[in-house]
Amino acid sequence: MIGVHKADGGILGELRSVLGKVRGTAHCALCEITHGTVRRKPDWDAASDAFPIPIRLVHLNERNVHETEACVDGIPVVLTRWSDGSLGPLLRPDELEMDGSVEVFFDRLRSALERA
Repeated sequence: MIGVHKADGGILGELRSVLGKVRGTAHCALCEITHGTVRRKPDWDAASDAFPIPIRLVHLNERNVHETEACVDGIPVVLTRWSDGSLGPLLRPDELEMDGSVEVFFDRLRSALERA
């Protein structure tokens, strides 16, 4: 699985994201789930390490061509590889709005996998 943040990576990308968050001009629900004010949340690391399927996190400027093409429903998004080999959204932007809760994220992820 691949979680795509609605922000660029790197020092400038992180700076733009933090400034946008402070000014109220940038919002990324996945960032709120995975990161605290400055770095990744310890509870995210623990929960993702315990989850049976690896979750790779990428920023907008870190996506490959296939990941970029799979972001058809918007960003942030959690992508998965389907049984036919295609890459597509498992959790869409509106489904990631959960006030930054790691616990709710993994509950929704499990439910989405069961439905799939």
